[in-house]
Amino acid sequence: MKKCPMIRYQNSSEMAKRLAENVKSTINREGALFDFRRTDVAPILLIIDRRDDPVTPLLNQWTYQAMVHELLGINNNRIDLSSVPGISKELREIVLSAEHDEFYANNMQLNFGEIGNNIKELMEEFQQKSKSQAKVESISDMKSFIENYPQFKKMSGTVSKHVTVVGELSRLVGSHCLLEVSETEQEIVCQSDHSVVLQKIQELMTNPKVRDVDKLRLTMLYALRYEKHSNNAISRLVQELGKQGIGENQKRMTKMILDYGGAKTRSSDIFGNDPVSMTKKFFKGLKGVENVYTQHKPLIHQLLDNLIKGKLREGMYPYLGTSQLRDRPQDVIIFIIGGTTYEEALTVHTFNKTTPGVRIIIGGTHVHNLQSFMTEISQAVTVVQHARSRGQTPGQSRW
Repeated sequence: MKKCPMIRYQNSSEMAKRLAENVKSTINREGALFDFRRTDVAPILLIIDRRDDPVTPLLNQWTYQAMVHELLGINNNRIDLSSVPGISKELREIVLSAEHDEFYANNMQLNFGEIGNNIKELMEEFQQKSKSQAKVESISDMKSFIENYPQFKKMSGTVSKHVTVVGELSRLVGSHCLLEVSETEQEIVCQSDHSVVLQKIQELMTNPKVRDVDKLRLTMLYALRYEKHSNNAISRLVQELGKQGIGENQKRMTKMILDYGGAKTRSSDIFGNDPVSMTKKFFKGLKGVENVYTQHKPLIHQLLDNLIKGKLREGMYPYLGTSQLRDRPQDVIIFIIGGTTYEEALTVHTFNKTTPGVRIIIGGTHVHNLQSFMTEISQAVTVVQHARSRGQTPGQSRW
């Protein structure tokens, strides 16, 4: 990257401060490695803590890359499809790489509906070339078409791969009521009608189609959102998880998420409870919601917006050292201790497209889906408990 940045960090996070100091120490110690040609405006490295936004990794996703990671899992660009019903031998494991797959590069940030339309257009283009009259309207039609036209698979293996992936995503969405689950998730984190949200969660809890992992994620989101509500039903929902056959280790995740990123831990207002945020939410509600499944915006959206406008509060995100940026930033590196998500990558992608003259890169200790995030929570809470039992400041044993 060849950048020697000014460093800002989340003041409420001991780990963010410690990492910022370690990076600064390395830059000072290895001065020759960072002796790049100076730019007019110094780059900014902003280090934040996942605990300040524990909501984003809990949500179901609706853009292509994020859906694949959430529902199928991406490991070093590889996707394991061996459990997909009727999968052919050559598609049991596939590679999704933006560098080598033009369709994926062009579609990875698009929503699920757009992906299906784009695949359909490619197949219609092939039909015209092959003079085929086969009807291709749905995902299942596409899969049948590929099976009946092996020359299409040979000519466009990339598209057949994506038809398979989109077909499996579509099957999972329908089989497990993920539209209904996702809509309720969004209502939990973006709306404020407690009784309506609770009723929807309870209905989904008793729906046999809804996966255990989604019942757990709804309970965890509810706990974060209504932790301080005088009439919350966290205990009742945890009991209901038990009635649904969910084990003690998973039930404990509800308490762990509050230990990890509950109100006492967070320094930011992720639910928009301050007067300014509530006013914005009110006017947004008057305009209506374009997509009920993507109402939520990660915390980094607000942080980046404030940083670019020069409004990021120095008390909460101080500079390390005496130098401060007086101009609008041109290069921003945001690093999340505890892991980032593809929803946050989409936020950065959108900023890069819509903010001329500003280049943003995002990184983290991991790229999470729900399963990896629950592992992160469990490990982090255990480390903090262990550190406290030994009389250490939480975070000391982490670095």
